[in-house]
Amino acid sequence: IPEQALPEETFSTLEKALQTRLEVLGDKPPDFVPRPHTPDPTLNGEDIENARAFFAMATDPFILDRVEQIIGGDIVLWASALFCKPAATGLEVPWHQDGQSWPIQPRANVTVWIAIDDVDRENACLRVIPGSHRMGEFEHEKSEREDLVLNNVLTDSRIDLDTAVDLELKAGKFSMHDVDLVHGSQKNTSGRRRAGYALRYMPASSAYDRNIDPGQGSATVPLEFAKRPIWLVRGVNRNPANDFEIGHTHW
Repeated sequence: IPEQALPEETFSTLEKALQTRLEVLGDKPPDFVPRPHTPDPTLNGEDIENARAFFAMATDPFILDRVEQIIGGDIVLWASALFCKPAATGLEVPWHQDGQSWPIQPRANVTVWIAIDDVDRENACLRVIPGSHRMGEFEHEKSEREDLVLNNVLTDSRIDLDTAVDLELKAGKFSMHDVDLVHGSQKNTSGRRRAGYALRYMPASSAYDRNIDPGQGSATVPLEFAKRPIWLVRGVNRNPANDFEIGHTHW
């Protein structure tokens, strides 16, 4: 958790972008909104300016400077997601590792999770198992539960859930976590919304392998890993397998 929060102007822009996206979504559940930094073709162009705002957040030098400290100066943006749990009804994100459901080889990624609201244990903040990213791959199984955001659920008995740490953050603060860190969050049964924006970056030495089908990782929306656009946002591409043309549209 970096000591410095987002600059006030940057955070204000993110708050406005979230509010606009919620208005565009209307009655659609906002618990998991993948790739708000790219236009959603089902919205017929209604969200283009909104997507530009999220893309600006994802490529902000303030964020990239901190990502560079962890994965180096050659950075690929390949995903982002809003996790906006409504008050009282927000869905659970089960314990899981991210990397098993992502087409990245070798597996490497840092996630920047920005708190748009004050997030704490009461309104279902992110929870992590410290050190689990150093323990390798854990067993998961697909769940049919409809009250989960993700359906890839950790079942490995080696994880001691009693060691979980709550990442409580004030609005504008953010955490950063490794691709293999075991994490999740509970249902939001409080009277407050819990919104966060997650940005995903891989080092350009890894490949975004569109031939890998890791299976559907979300119980709520399709993810379509093979067709999504990726961006080299800093440095140079170190892996010729990365395709920066697929999925891009002029907007």
